[in-house]
Amino acid sequence: MKRYNLINNSLGWLCFVIAAVTYLLTIEPTASFWDCPEFISQGYKLEVGHPPGNPIFMLAARFFVNFAFGDVSKVAVMVNSMSALLSAGTILLLFWTITHLVKRLTVKDDATEISLVQMMVIFGSGICGALAYTWSDTFWFSAVEGEVYAFSSFCTALVFWLILKWENRAEQPHSDKYLILIAYVIGISIAVHLLNLLCIPAIGLVIYYRLWKNTTAKGSLITLAFSAIVVGLILYGLVPGFIEVSQYFELFFVNVIGCSYNVGVLIYAILAVSCFIWAISELYKQKSVGKIRLSVILSIFFSGIPFIGDNMLIPVIIMAGVIAYLFLAKKLPVRILNLVVMSIFVIFIGYSSYALLLIRASANPPMNQNAPDNVFALASYLNREQYGERPLFYGQTHQSRVVYDVKDNGEVTPMYKEGRPIYAKTVKTSEDQPDHYEITGYKKDYVMAPELNMLFPRIYSGAHAAAYSDWIGGLHGKPVEATKYMRNGQPLQTEMLVKPTMGESLRFFLVYQLNHMYWRYFMWNFAGRQNDIQGNGEVNHGNWISGIPFIDNPRLGDQSLLPYSDGEGNKGHNVFFMLPLIMGIIGLGWQAFTSKRGIEQFWVIFFLFFMTGIAIVLYLNQTPTQPRERDYAFAGSFYAFAIWVGMGVAGLWALLNELLKDKKTAGTGAQKQLGTAIFACFVGLAVPLQMVSQTWDDHDRSGRYVTRDFGMNYLDSVDENGIIFTNGDNDTFPLWYAQEVEGHRTDVKVVNLSYLTTDWYANQVKHPSYEAAGIETLAKPEDYGYDRMNFNYFSAECDTTPVHIFTALRQLYDKKSSENPWGAPMMDYNNFIIPVDIPAAVKAGRISEHEADMADTAIQANMTNDREAMRHGGLTLSQVLSLDMLATSVKNGWKNPIYFASTVPSDYYLALQPYMRSTGMAYEVTPVRNDENSDYEISAVNTDKAYRNITEKFRWGGLDKVTDPSQIYLDETVRKMVTTTRSYIISAATGMINEAAMAERADTVAELDDKARQGLAEFKADRYAKALNLLKLMEEKLPEAASPYAIQVPQRMAQIYARIGIATGNKEASARAVELLENELMRYGKNVKYYQSLNPWQYSTLPQTDKFIETYYMVYLLQDLSDAGGDTEKMVDRLTDLGINFDRIVSILQK
Repeated sequence: MKRYNLINNSLGWLCFVIAAVTYLLTIEPTASFWDCPEFISQGYKLEVGHPPGNPIFMLAARFFVNFAFGDVSKVAVMVNSMSALLSAGTILLLFWTITHLVKRLTVKDDATEISLVQMMVIFGSGICGALAYTWSDTFWFSAVEGEVYAFSSFCTALVFWLILKWENRAEQPHSDKYLILIAYVIGISIAVHLLNLLCIPAIGLVIYYRLWKNTTAKGSLITLAFSAIVVGLILYGLVPGFIEVSQYFELFFVNVIGCSYNVGVLIYAILAVSCFIWAISELYKQKSVGKIRLSVILSIFFSGIPFIGDNMLIPVIIMAGVIAYLFLAKKLPVRILNLVVMSIFVIFIGYSSYALLLIRASANPPMNQNAPDNVFALASYLNREQYGERPLFYGQTHQSRVVYDVKDNGEVTPMYKEGRPIYAKTVKTSEDQPDHYEITGYKKDYVMAPELNMLFPRIYSGAHAAAYSDWIGGLHGKPVEATKYMRNGQPLQTEMLVKPTMGESLRFFLVYQLNHMYWRYFMWNFAGRQNDIQGNGEVNHGNWISGIPFIDNPRLGDQSLLPYSDGEGNKGHNVFFMLPLIMGIIGLGWQAFTSKRGIEQFWVIFFLFFMTGIAIVLYLNQTPTQPRERDYAFAGSFYAFAIWVGMGVAGLWALLNELLKDKKTAGTGAQKQLGTAIFACFVGLAVPLQMVSQTWDDHDRSGRYVTRDFGMNYLDSVDENGIIFTNGDNDTFPLWYAQEVEGHRTDVKVVNLSYLTTDWYANQVKHPSYEAAGIETLAKPEDYGYDRMNFNYFSAECDTTPVHIFTALRQLYDKKSSENPWGAPMMDYNNFIIPVDIPAAVKAGRISEHEADMADTAIQANMTNDREAMRHGGLTLSQVLSLDMLATSVKNGWKNPIYFASTVPSDYYLALQPYMRSTGMAYEVTPVRNDENSDYEISAVNTDKAYRNITEKFRWGGLDKVTDPSQIYLDETVRKMVTTTRSYIISAATGMINEAAMAERADTVAELDDKARQGLAEFKADRYAKALNLLKLMEEKLPEAASPYAIQVPQRMAQIYARIGIATGNKEASARAVELLENELMRYGKNVKYYQSLNPWQYSTLPQTDKFIETYYMVYLLQDLSDAGGDTEKMVDRLTDLGINFDRIVSILQK
């Protein structure tokens, strides 16, 4: 056994080294997109990120950051390395888990030695499963970026490995220490991610099968039910209950005694820890039964576990049950009580790390999301209340409406059930005002039309009705007479609405939630992946494939015709030929049918697989059209299947032995077994090696600095002391990272408009940060405090005549302003003017001197021209404060120029489109009106400023060093950002060309003297030269070799090259225009050939962009080619030879 243990440990660490080297070689050297910049910033400065927070991750990241030794450019590398090493640790534990399980099925319990064949099978299984998971798609993705999922996977692996360690030592003295350690890891993992709690049912089964010799299906079900209760007690008891009890203490000590904020929390923590220490001490000494009973009762009470839900009867019942058990039991089970108390205590210790958020939020760092500086804000933060709720087992459907109550006086109000009071810190109007908590309202559970409620409501979001219908082939439902108004509890008026049938709900669950959002990801990891393009049901994006034509082609069309950029040319195109899947099926079959112990093991792994996969699908109840792929959420499930993949070696060995058992072949039985073991190990090693041959290129993020550099480009598009409005994750977090970690452009205030809808963020932007002063507004915290101004309705008699914006804002901020039945402030005006001091605008650099004559004396923000404002009948707090910031900045001489990030949707523009123009990656608001701007598109460009920013300040994310596609990998999100950057460079070049064209018209129309004509000629030459330089710069710094051109980018480039060629006689530019168009036609010609090969159902799944390519885009390209002087007839012949059916294109266009 010593030899076995030595080899087992050595091979485990070898797998760790292989995984660590893999991940450290492929980590991103800076932040990645989505949440990574935020998490890295959290770790670097211990700032507060988005709910529900992850303090343990923050502390661990902060430890690794120390190894950057002050080099801010290495901070992200250190945090990413933490993920890499934790992921390698997961692989180590996976290897040991597989070898433990296989050993228990292949080696007798009383064996003193393990044969060579047995060791080969055991270690071959471990290596196969560990390396297959190492190089699987989902896990590798999380292993090379600074996110919480690598840490969460490690906690899952550690907990499961620890219960197997306990299984080996269950009958030894002090074996309970493993269970207590598991509880501690669970407590730690709660402060990383809640996914780890889903291991508890599998842990429960291991304990049951180990302690009970005569196990039954009934016993297994009871164990699973008990495990579910434990999960519920932690998730719905301890986690929120700990906060709830602390709230009672906090209210008493602050509001009654008059102490400072958080004193009550501190006293509660001291009292709770004291009770736990007392209980542990009494259980250890076992001298007084009474003291044991009392200390255990107090420990359970102060842990918060009994405080489930809002009904105070529940903790009373739970505590009564605990007290009754402790006092009525004939003999106290001291060992079990000790295990329970110790487990709760260590979970409590791990979970108490959330105190870090209270401490850091109280320090008010620049990134302080939700400002959880007190236990009431922290409770909302932990409960993720800002994300809303979704029905799970029973509830609303997609056409559900709030029921309204009609009072006897005719007043109409929405019906709701009033819950617990909502407390918030007093909004102080003076510094000497004492600390106090105010009731700002009550939790409201709005009453929905009960007739539309249903069991298992999977179709529940009204905003996604069309998408639901698309996924299930038509959402017809059944008409239901639903209550609309009630009076005195009786229906007053009804309306006919549609309620989904149970069949439709189940169909959406199976087709979208289960198949598309789980099994598709599962198959990516164990069968193959079509490409890295996010899929929404199309046959050409993001599907699973096997690489076997007769399996793939009936579903997805002829994959040999798939366009190069979507197929073999896409690095996310991974073909495994279903080998890992087959190995996994062999492994689970072998485990399940090899023995009674095997079937017990199977159920343990199955429930780990189910709880971390399908159970999450049930819980998330996802709506269609998710903003990104969500496979990272199911890494634990794929971990469980990787155990079966590893067991496939043992299963293959057993299968071969069975097949050869009765056959006459050379060699003894032992030799046959050795031969089959060698063959099984060879296959087991070949499978992960084949996987890594496919997955390396699309997981290697080395040499990629796009997130950091493009975040800096946004900031560098803003003038000194500017304010830039952002909206989503990928135009906010990279900017925060650039400022918080690398200290870039800290004079700029980044304001996220989604967060600005909250009072805590409105307060936060008023605080100075680094070199940036706090943002000044007319609004004061007391005006919008307590969520008073979350939404502000236009009154029925709203004055539409232009009014000074400060007049309108003062009316709104006045608390005496009339309120509607919801208690929201009403706006008496919706057409605002912001007076402009034009000389001040020139002095501040917002406009040039020659633009002064073109500037408006007032900026008009007419909300009747804003689609969003009129659709909702009012303005959000974010919209109000955005206007307030702009007006205050203008009033203060444009001290803080206002910008919108170029990626902010037009819904946020507040009818300011005519005054916006591009400066690179941002739109600046100026008093110059630009009539070419539409509601949806900003065409105007400050050409000189944009040119200067692009050519002198922009960074290129390492793409400027790429000469071959194999040198760097850009995933779809990065490619989209590259396309966005290209688009705004092209817009700047187009602006240059348009200015040259305007000068050309002026030259032919106006009567100019020679000097003026000479100046005009020089201006035109300068514009054309700069436009040409921008295009060449773009092709050099963002080459096609690094990121293929997106649709219409080459077309727009060609149009500019052609205009330059025609205007200046530059033959090189004209030739480049023709070359771009011909390349684009041939590239998309291959796409069209694939589209035309699809059957009607497959074709119907294509997105509108692809259908546009087949028809209008090809025609537009041919027209542009003709205008640029290209040979269109020859091109049509080439496309026809390629296999394009132009008759079909003409037929579609005619329809």
